[in-house]
Amino acid sequence: MGREVRLFKSEEPRKRNDVATFLRELAGKIEEGRVVLKQGGEELILEIPQNLILDIQAEDEDKKQKGTQRSLEVEIKWFEGDQGETGEGAGGPLELG
Repeated sequence: MGREVRLFKSEEPRKRNDVATFLRELAGKIEEGRVVLKQGGEELILEIPQNLILDIQAEDEDKKQKGTQRSLEVEIKWFEGDQGETGEGAGGPLELG
């Protein structure tokens, strides 16, 4: 297994509407092919290629005294310099209902 290096991390509470607004803005930046993440004095520029891997997971985690924490994880991945074609997952293409 390869070594993972964290380039940037942010975790903060936000209202649902604020999260939706942020995700729409992020979607626009992905479509343009360039995402700039800024927080404090930290900045990371990501050049986004045409072909991506979309990884979606929904999970429940028991947090003992606080109860069950539910998460919806959206991960977008790619290989540097990869110009290969994208394909469908094992169960077919993901759709929103």
